[in-house]
Amino acid sequence: MPAISSDRSIERKIYDFQRQKVLLDSDLAELYEVETKALNQAVTRNRHRIPEDFMFRLTKAEMDRLRSRFVTSKFPAN
Repeated sequence: MPAISSDRSIERKIYDFQRQKVLLDSDLAELYEVETKALNQAVTRNRHRIPEDFMFRLTKAEMDRLRSRFVTSKFPAN
């Protein structure tokens, strides 16, 4: 298992999105030092082991809003 980054670096990867704490698959893959594609394949193969409320897929519009946060550092109001 890879050495986990400092708590502060992990905290910076957690976003508030629609009143939920969200960690993107790409950031989680980086923490585990695997490719995002490999992480998503493992999740798909082991879906029965993951609680339903643990993950969700964003719509294109939601992803665009989340991306805009990276640029502007400000979420549009829901």
